[in-house]
Amino acid sequence: MHRLLPLTLIALTVPAFAQTSDMTSITYPATERGTTVDEQFGVKVADPYRWLENDVRTDPKVAAWVADENKLTDAYLATLPGRDIFKTRLKALIDYERFGTPVKKGGRYFYARNSGLQNQAVLYVRDAIDGAGRVLIDPNGWAKDGATALGEWAPSEDGKRIVYAIQDGGTDWRTVKVLDVDSGKVLDDTVEWVKFSNLSWAKDGSGFYYSRFPAPPEGQKFQSTNENQAVYFHKLGTPQSADTLIYATPDQPKRSHGAQVTDDGKWLVITTTEGTDNRYEITVIDLAAPKPAPRTIFKGLDYQWSFAGNVGGNFYWVTDKDAPRMRLVSTNLYARSAEVPVVEVVPQDKAVLDGAAIIGGKLVTSYLVDVKSEVRRYSLDGKPDGTVALPGIGSVGGFGGEADDPETFYSFTSYNRPTTIYRYDVATGKSSVWAQPKVAFDPANYLVSQVFYASKDGTRVPMFIVRKKGTSGPAPTLLYAYGGFNVTMEPAFSATRIAWLEQGGVYAVANIRGGGEYGKEWHDGGRLANKQNVFDDFIAAGEFLKAKGYTGKDQLAIMGGSNGGLLIGAVVNQRPDLFAAALPQVGVMDMLRFDRFTAGRYWVDDYGYPSKEADFRVLLKYSPYHNIRAGKPYPAILAATADTDDRVVPGHTFKYTAMLQSMDLGPKPRLVRIETRAGHGSGKPTDKIIDETASDWAFIAKWTGMVVKPVE
Repeated sequence: MHRLLPLTLIALTVPAFAQTSDMTSITYPATERGTTVDEQFGVKVADPYRWLENDVRTDPKVAAWVADENKLTDAYLATLPGRDIFKTRLKALIDYERFGTPVKKGGRYFYARNSGLQNQAVLYVRDAIDGAGRVLIDPNGWAKDGATALGEWAPSEDGKRIVYAIQDGGTDWRTVKVLDVDSGKVLDDTVEWVKFSNLSWAKDGSGFYYSRFPAPPEGQKFQSTNENQAVYFHKLGTPQSADTLIYATPDQPKRSHGAQVTDDGKWLVITTTEGTDNRYEITVIDLAAPKPAPRTIFKGLDYQWSFAGNVGGNFYWVTDKDAPRMRLVSTNLYARSAEVPVVEVVPQDKAVLDGAAIIGGKLVTSYLVDVKSEVRRYSLDGKPDGTVALPGIGSVGGFGGEADDPETFYSFTSYNRPTTIYRYDVATGKSSVWAQPKVAFDPANYLVSQVFYASKDGTRVPMFIVRKKGTSGPAPTLLYAYGGFNVTMEPAFSATRIAWLEQGGVYAVANIRGGGEYGKEWHDGGRLANKQNVFDDFIAAGEFLKAKGYTGKDQLAIMGGSNGGLLIGAVVNQRPDLFAAALPQVGVMDMLRFDRFTAGRYWVDDYGYPSKEADFRVLLKYSPYHNIRAGKPYPAILAATADTDDRVVPGHTFKYTAMLQSMDLGPKPRLVRIETRAGHGSGKPTDKIIDETASDWAFIAKWTGMVVKPVE
């Protein structure tokens, strides 16, 4: 049973104290400590910093605490000798032309491009494949601080209009607008309260489908839970109040719905989920029927059903039904039977089927082979039809397009390969470079290797290790992982990491359980009651790096964001001796209250329900906020969050930081950087990324013994 004891915040503060390390004195701000105690299932759990959950925009006391913490952190970071060197180098490394994968509609090619140091990517259009690009939407003038971004966008079938989303200050909320491509005029149409939504045009361009939530209560825009999402149709030239409700489940408010129009424009596919697991219901609407009506073809939220395309009434799906590593199946929606028959097209493989699409009359599929991409082709009846040759070990994305158009585009990237865009001709099987960046370093100077190590229970775990040629012996090392929500940490390029590597640092990514690297079983092995496996896998990665001489004593730093921030908080509590420095970013730190805010209620699929006794006892054992224990020296910690993060609300990191600073955990600093107008990560301006990364690298460089030198 759950009983909430009276909340009494009294004027009791943690005494400020000074700690000295390398002649740097740190006096933490005095943080009011309350007497809140929750009793759940006979366990009394103190929550002295509950008041830090309040919204910084409306609570002056929280705002003052944030100001004090940022003042302390800024002053400390200013003392780090490598920060200016990193900042200068990061600016040069990031200053290169970057392209998104093009979308072809109406014979036009729409794509995002950043010239280098622009805070936000710009949307362009070409009227021919090799034509000159023309600016359509440039968000860089939308806000003085560069923190208003172009979110999701989609061109109409004829390429004459763009529906696009505006993201302000990093929030997940979107405002949706429409642009006329020929004139560049923004139409009067405006749609609000959109979040976690597709934008999908009707075939005739008369309007678009989208998903929205009800307007939140006054003053709770950034904290109230997200429920009752519904699919609407917006007809151009009409107010949002006239939008047509297409699909909703008011009797099941926790269900979310996304809608997609098929390439032929004849069907609307609605995907319903209730959490973060890939467990869907699929509902279709025959838009060509005299009276279009929803028809649920896959019921029960039991399996993954990812739409890969259709030819008439024959629909193709990637599913984990009877296939934990996924298979490709088809259904005929015109079949007259109580249940839609499922026909296997491509059976389960040893590799994990990561995605599929119908392009140019072929099935193009992407597989993960030990976390590396492999692209295979099949005929529509499932007969093998060759592969797509890739330029090396890395990750692919894209392969969108029309079912009858042989032209498509894909991206390829790796830890030492900047993202390159390729045009692929399905008919000839040939790839050609469409956009390749020129960067301020030589990618050939960096080595990517993959190793495998044994976790605590003997499980074989893969890990990528990236180094500059010539780096040998124990070196300052940054270990990164995520470990949750079926998310796969595939090889990907980031210019920011080059700044760390060229100083002689090592970068390692552990593909720990909880992700999707090896399918459903790998995910299940790191969630709910198995969550401790995630932490064990990560700790074993750190021990492996030391045992094999990649890094040495006091040279290992760790980093993770969101669920990865939870990971960092948990392993620091469990093995503070193993790490020299830690960067937990936008982390889920209070595992007993995560489901009470914004999108947190979705996460019960991975974490469990704090209100259920069995889940509660598991969560309490590893919750970062609740398991900080005095008496052992902790690594240097620089946590990070943002005041407008409405995905993982900043109260998680606020409370975690206050608890860290209230205890005797040794001489190393325990600080927090709290950004303004910089949500959970997406839409973050380039200049802010440079500033943040320079601080992060300088912080871990200091505490891993890296001597930072200017790069010639």
